Amino acid sequence: MIQYGTNPIAWANDDDQSLGAHIPTEQILGEASEIGFDGIENGHRWPNDKEELKQLLGNHGLKFVSGWYSLNLLAQSVEDEKKAIQPHLDKLKHNGCKVCIACETSNTIQAADVDISTSPVLSETGMKVFGAKMEELAEFCAGQGIDLVYHHHMGTVVETPDEIDAFMAATGPATKLLFDAGHCYFGSKGEDPALILEKYIDRVRHFHAKNVRPGVMKDIRNTGKSFMDGVRAGVFTVPGDEEGGIDFTPLLKILKDAGYEGWIVIEAEQDPVARNPFHYQSLGLKTLKTAAQEVDLT
Repeated sequence: MIQYGTNPIAWANDDDQSLGAHIPTEQILGEASEIGFDGIENGHRWPNDKEELKQLLGNHGLKFVSGWYSLNLLAQSVEDEKKAIQPHLDKLKHNGCKVCIACETSNTIQAADVDISTSPVLSETGMKVFGAKMEELAEFCAGQGIDLVYHHHMGTVVETPDEIDAFMAATGPATKLLFDAGHCYFGSKGEDPALILEKYIDRVRHFHAKNVRPGVMKDIRNTGKSFMDGVRAGVFTVPGDEEGGIDFTPLLKILKDAGYEGWIVIEAEQDPVARNPFHYQSLGLKTLKTAAQEVDLT
């Protein structure tokens, strides 16, 4: 069964918390529910207490989808990482989550004021070592009924198609993939994200429906701007936006053909002052549900 979720970064950004600081938390939850989402991912506004979180979202008829976890596997041992991630896993399990969204952030530049082209790069050997540690951690999560879904992401060591290929080769069956259409498009400089999704669909356990404005992406890349410069300028948007470069119908067809079950989440951060979250999230959900109906994805 497919469930549709959103992420609070459309209303209140996590990396630049000045974006959306004026929007009350109750407005975020109320609008997400009114639009018709089944659930919502984690954000910096939500309480850390697992039961308080469950009650807060439940009061708005929303499920807790999952939440981003910042990994530090390149900087510490797997055993230390297991200890660090356990409280997060406990919160996920308490809220009925099936996936843990994870990304290596020990050397990320995603929130730094630096050229996006200077993302960290692992050597071939480094990626193999990293992948082996990731697989061990993923097995630890799987033992508790949670799939670790790795989020390829701009500004990190798994950003480009080649890096996704290397990462997937370096990890094993326990490590699943969070496929993010927008980061795939941005990381490949505008290539069709369906190519990557189809290649790894058997290991995809979570899907982020993020769209990209190609003109903004090119400006950010060509002028040495940062990832957050791109966010503030509107590089990301939702499915159905006529300014976006991604056609989501073929992507949903791939999910349908593979028998995908789980969450499809609109995770599309924009400046909420410039682009009204209620309008854009409503457009995104309507577009996805229409496309899903066309390809018989239910």
